[in-house]
Amino acid sequence: MPTPRIPLPTVDPTDPVIRTIFDWVTDMEGDVPNHFRMELHFPAFLKAKLGATRILWTEGELSMEEVQYVGIAVSQANGCPYCTAAFCTILNYGLGEAEQQVRDFVTKGADAVPDARTRTILRYALLVNQDADGVSDADIADLREAGLGDCGIVQLTHLVSDFASYNRLNLALKTPYDYRDLWRELAFGWSPESGDAPGDNSRGLRA
Repeated sequence: MPTPRIPLPTVDPTDPVIRTIFDWVTDMEGDVPNHFRMELHFPAFLKAKLGATRILWTEGELSMEEVQYVGIAVSQANGCPYCTAAFCTILNYGLGEAEQQVRDFVTKGADAVPDARTRTILRYALLVNQDADGVSDADIADLREAGLGDCGIVQLTHLVSDFASYNRLNLALKTPYDYRDLWRELAFGWSPESGDAPGDNSRGLRA
């Protein structure tokens, strides 16, 4: 079974900035994920990078729900089970989106999203992820028609890059999967016969 290419730190951080970030992700996911522990190898960048991610998620024009839909779509397109499951967990557990809605989105894509604004956002995000130079004036006009201003368009474009960077890190370093197996089963057809260790099938479940 795959093992991480860099061992995960086992000591909890004492830095108050990192603790604040860890508390934030625990609220959203129910625990500190292995990805964040992997980032502890470079604590100065962890604070800068995840601090910037928090700003991208919370201080622009997109809602947190829209942000997570983008994260799921980009991560699935980039073949990253880890990040796909992370953002499914945040959308379902952290933000209260119905599990069936998240399941439908993972299996059916943007067609499963009920509102036109989010579908427009997702189309743009996937285009930027696949072919940024292929973005047209019409694509920007569609975002404006959906209600995004200049800040929202910049925010969304940065989000795609931010999500993709996490995809690359977790894929390259083989961060141990610690989410419900449900999400990688739905998104990528994972099965226990793959030889991978099971995930944390209690994460993201409300008591």
